[in-house]
Amino acid sequence: MSRPPFRKLLIANRGEIAIRIARAAAALGIVSVAVHSQDDAASLHVRKADEAHALPKSGVAAYLDAARIVALAQETGCDAIHPGYGFLAENAGFARAVAAAGVTFVGPSAEALDLFGDKLKARELALKVGAPVIDGATVRSAEEARAFFDKINAPIMLKAVSGGGGRGMRAVRRADEIAEAFARCASEAQSAFGDGALYAERLIESARHIEIQILGDRHGGLVNFGERECTIQRRNQKLIEVAPSPSLTPALREKIAGAAMTLAKAAHYDNLGTFEFLVDARDTSDNSYFAFIEANPRLQVEHTVTEEVYDVDLVQAQIRVAAGATPGDPGLSEPRAPRGPAIHSRVNLETMNATGDALPSGGRIAAFDIPSGPGVRVDTFGYSGYRTGAAFDSLIAKLIVHAPSSDFGAAVAKSVRALSEFRIAGVDTNIAFLQALLTHPDFAANRIDTRFIEMRLADLLASAAQERHRYYFDAASDDAPSGHATAHAGPEGTVAISAPLLGTIVSVDVAEGATVRPGQQIAVLEAMKMEHLVTAPCGGIVREIRGRKGDTLYKDDPILFVEPVEVGADEQTAQEAVDLDAIRPDLADVIARQAFGLDENRAEAVAKRRKTNHRTARENIASLVDEGSFIEYGSLAIAAQAARRTKDDLIRNTPGDGVVAGMAAVNGDLFDADRARTMVVAYDYMVLAGTQGQRNHKKQDRLFTIAERQRIPIVLFAEGGGGRPGDTERLGVTGLDVPTFAQFAKLSGLVPLVGIVSGRCFAGNAALLGCCDVVIATRDTSVGMGGPAMIEGGGLGVYPPDEVGPTRVQWPNGVIDVLVEDEIAACAAAKTYLSYFQGPVASWNAPDQRLLRRAIPENRLRVYEIRDIIHALADEGSVLELRGGFGAGVVTAFIRVEGRPFGLIANNPKHLGGAIDSDAADKAARFMQLCDAYDIPMVSLCDTPGFMVGPEAEKTALVRHVCRMFVTAASLDIPYFTIVLRKGYGLGAQAMAGGGFHAQTFTISWPTGEFGGMGLEGAVRLGFRKELEAVEDLAEREKLFQSMVAKSYEVGKATNIASVLEIDQVIDPVETRRWIIRGLDSCPAPQRRDTRKRPFVDTW
Repeated sequence: MSRPPFRKLLIANRGEIAIRIARAAAALGIVSVAVHSQDDAASLHVRKADEAHALPKSGVAAYLDAARIVALAQETGCDAIHPGYGFLAENAGFARAVAAAGVTFVGPSAEALDLFGDKLKARELALKVGAPVIDGATVRSAEEARAFFDKINAPIMLKAVSGGGGRGMRAVRRADEIAEAFARCASEAQSAFGDGALYAERLIESARHIEIQILGDRHGGLVNFGERECTIQRRNQKLIEVAPSPSLTPALREKIAGAAMTLAKAAHYDNLGTFEFLVDARDTSDNSYFAFIEANPRLQVEHTVTEEVYDVDLVQAQIRVAAGATPGDPGLSEPRAPRGPAIHSRVNLETMNATGDALPSGGRIAAFDIPSGPGVRVDTFGYSGYRTGAAFDSLIAKLIVHAPSSDFGAAVAKSVRALSEFRIAGVDTNIAFLQALLTHPDFAANRIDTRFIEMRLADLLASAAQERHRYYFDAASDDAPSGHATAHAGPEGTVAISAPLLGTIVSVDVAEGATVRPGQQIAVLEAMKMEHLVTAPCGGIVREIRGRKGDTLYKDDPILFVEPVEVGADEQTAQEAVDLDAIRPDLADVIARQAFGLDENRAEAVAKRRKTNHRTARENIASLVDEGSFIEYGSLAIAAQAARRTKDDLIRNTPGDGVVAGMAAVNGDLFDADRARTMVVAYDYMVLAGTQGQRNHKKQDRLFTIAERQRIPIVLFAEGGGGRPGDTERLGVTGLDVPTFAQFAKLSGLVPLVGIVSGRCFAGNAALLGCCDVVIATRDTSVGMGGPAMIEGGGLGVYPPDEVGPTRVQWPNGVIDVLVEDEIAACAAAKTYLSYFQGPVASWNAPDQRLLRRAIPENRLRVYEIRDIIHALADEGSVLELRGGFGAGVVTAFIRVEGRPFGLIANNPKHLGGAIDSDAADKAARFMQLCDAYDIPMVSLCDTPGFMVGPEAEKTALVRHVCRMFVTAASLDIPYFTIVLRKGYGLGAQAMAGGGFHAQTFTISWPTGEFGGMGLEGAVRLGFRKELEAVEDLAEREKLFQSMVAKSYEVGKATNIASVLEIDQVIDPVETRRWIIRGLDSCPAPQRRDTRKRPFVDTW
C-alpha cells in the first residue's frame, strides 16, 4: 500500500455516514476515530472505527460542539477531520477552527463554505457568471419574508441559509402562512445548523431537482461526475435519487453541467460538492428552463449512486484531494461514461399519514436483515437489538441498486425486489411506501416532479397498505413493535394529551391551571427534521404538565393532563350570533390594498382620462366581458421602484404595476363556457402612462404561459408608452432578456390575439400590439415603434405624440385592421371579432337573396359596389371588414352564413377594375393564413381582370407580393369556396380561387361570369392586331373590334366554361348561400389539435 494521505482521521459525525468514512479511511490505510454523544454510544459507527470517544453533550448538540471536537482531534493525535454531511459539515467557522489547530479539514475551503453557506452570495456569483437563477433574498424576519412574497406576487420557498437536507424549509403559497412558516423554519435551522438565518426564493411548482457532482482541488483542477436526479421528495426531503437522470436530453445535461462547472471554477472550489438546479418538469426538450438554486459544499447522502454509476469511491477521493491530490491523479481522472442507472432509496424509521406528515417510529429493532446480491448495496448502522431514539434523523439505511444495462426499468425492478428482501422488525419503516413509489406507473414512466408525492399521496398510501410478497421468514415477534409509550397515570379525573408521534418537545405553550379550548395549540414537537403542532382534542383545565422542553417522547407518551370541562360553549354561542357580513382585520387589509386599484378611489386620475375623452382600463374591460365574469390576476403588484419611492407611495399610485389582467367570459350569451373563456390584458394609462415595468412584464409572462397551455384567446388593450426606465429593482442591466415579447409572439396562430388601442401606443406596447391578429383602433390613436422621446433621443427631430403614427397614416398603410370612433365601439368590434372564432350562432336572419340576381349590372363594363353584395349575401349584421383602409383592390371580412362563421375575400371592381396589386395580394394572403390557422372556412368572390401589370406596378415588387397568394393558398387545409361574379381572368382569378379553379373545394359562377386567360379586350387587341390594323377606317375597325370581343365573350361565358368542366357549376345567385352551406357540410369537421396548425400568422 502507498503512503496514507493522513495518519489519523477524526469523523465528526454518526450513523451510516460515519461508517462509510471509516471504511474509506481503512482502505487508504488511515486510522479512524469516532465520536458519539452521551445518548448515542450504541450507534454502530462507534464499533466500526478504530477508536471511539464520547462527547460531553447529548443529542444533536454534541455533534455541533465544534470546540470540543477540535480539541478531541488534537488530544487523539488526528491530523484530519471529516465532517460527513449535516451537523458541522458546512460551518465555515468550524473549518477555520480545524485549520487553526493544525488539522486538515476534509472538505472545501472556509471561503467556499462562506460563499455557498450564504445563499444570497451564491446567487450573486451565479448572476456574475451568467448562470440562471430564481428570484430570491435573505429574510431576517417574517415581515421581510412577507415583503418578498408581496414583491414577487407568487408562492415562495423559505429555506435555511446554512445547511440543507430539507431541514428548515417550507413552501408558502398564502400570505397568512408566512409567520408560522418563518418561525418553524428558523427554529429548525437553529436546531440543526446552529444558525436560524433564512432565505426566501420564488417557488417553482412543477420542477425536477437535478444536482451535479463536482470534485475540485486546491490547484484549480475540476472534474464533474455527472448528475443525480433528486426529484422524489416529501416535504423537501429526498426519498429516492437516481443517476444518471432519465429526464435530461444530452444537450440539456451538458448545459446544466456546464453551468455547474462555471460556478465551481469561479468559486475556486476545492473539494467534493454538488451544484443544484431546478428544471422545468413540463418541458423535456433541449431548451427546458433550468435555474441554479444552491450548492451543497459537502458530501451528499446520495453520493452512493454516483459511485455505482461511475465506479469511483467519492469519499476516498475527497480525503485524497484534501491531502493535496488532484483530480488528474490516478483514480481521480475524468470518469468514463455512466455504466447503467443506479437508484438510491432512503429507508427511514417512519410512516406517513393521510396529510403527508412523516410520523417517526422508534424503539428496539427486533430483527435487521439486509438484502444482497449483484448490484445491491446497503449502507446502514442498524442492527438487531439497537434501540433508536428521536434525537436524530430517522434514516436507518440506504439501499443502492445498480443495473449494468441502460434499462431504467431493470433498476426499478431490482430496487423493488431488494426492498422486499429487507427485513426490519420491531419498529415501523417506510419500506412499503418506497415500494409504492417505485411501482407507481408514473414513476416508471418518469412522469414526475418535486410534488409527485404531494399530488398522488392518497394513491401511494393505498398502494403502501397492500400486502406484498416478502422474500424472508417472519419471526413470531416481528409484528409487535418494541418501541412503546410508558404507562403513566395522571391526576384523578384528568385525561392525557399525548405525543402523536415519536419526537422531542420544542415548547409547551400552556401553563398549569390554564384553560384550553378544543383545537388550541398546547405544544410543539420536533421529529424528522420538522416541527409538529400538538393541539387539544377537548377543552379543559391543565392540571399537570408532564413533558418539558427537550424531553424525547414516544408516541402516546403524555405531554400534559387536563380536567375536561365545558370550554368554548360561550364562544360557540357567540359564533352563532356573529355578523356574517363582518370583515376580519386580515381580510380588511386585503380589501383596502385592492381598493387602490379601483376607479372609484382614483378620482384625480379618472378625471384626467375624461379630459382626453378616454375611458379607464377597468371600464373598457367591463364593456368587453360578460358581467361578473372577470377574475383579476396580480392586482396587488406594485412598480419595482422601492429604491426611489416609498412603499406607501407605490401602493397608492402604481396599483397592479400598470396592468389590469385576468380571465373572463366574452359572448357567454351566445356560446358555452369553454368557447366564451377569454384572457384580458389591459395596460392602465393612469399608472405611469401605461408603461412596461418589471412586475407587469412578469404578470403578462404568467398569463401568456397560461394562455398557451389552456388555449385561451387574448384581448390586449395596448395603450401605453413602452419600456419604463424608472424601475430600480431589475436584476439585470438592460432588461433585454425579458421573455414577454417572445412569449406573446409564440401565441400567434395558436390562439386568437386581439389588440385594441385608443390614444398613444409606442415602443414595447406597440410591439405587443403588432403581434396581434387584428388591431382595432379609435380615430384619435397614434401607434409607433418609437415614441417622441425615443425619436428625439435618436437625433431624429422633435415631434408631438399625435404626429407619430396617427390613424391617418396607420389606417391606409394597413397597420390598423378596424377603425372605430371610440372605445365603446372598439370593445363591440372585439366582441364581434372573437365571435367568429367561438363558433356558430343559433339565431340569424338572411337578407332577401333575390337582390343578388340584380347585383351585377347587365352592362358588363359598369362597376358596382362589392360591399353591397357581401352584405346581401351574409347574415344580417354579420359582416366585419378588416383592413378596409389598405389594399383597396381586395376586401377581406368575416361573415356568417346561416349563423356559421366564414372568412371572405372579394375583388373590388371600383379599384383598378378589380385588378390585384401588391397591397391587395399581401392583404389577401395574410387573411388566408388567419382563417386557416383557426379552421375558419373561406368564401372567395372573384371579379378580377388579373394581377396589376405595368412598370409602376413592378416597382412595388409585384412578382414577390402577388405570389404570396399562391404559396399561402397551397398550404390551406380548410374548405374554400370560390364564386365568380363576373370576371375570372388569368393568374389573378387563379389566385382568388386558391391556386386554380380545381385547387379547392369548389369553383362556381353566376350567369354573369366571363373567363379567359386574360381580359377579353386585351386578348383581342393582342391576338388580332394585324387584322385590326388592316382596316384603315377607324369606325369600321372599332366595329370589327367589338364584334371580336363579343365572340370571345360567347366563348368565355360561364355556361361554356362549365360545359368543359373548368368550373364546377353555374348557379342562380339566389342559390349561393345554399351552395356554401352544402359545400361546408360535405367537408369533414376539423379535428381538435394538440398543437398549432400553422407556425404563426404573418403580422403583415
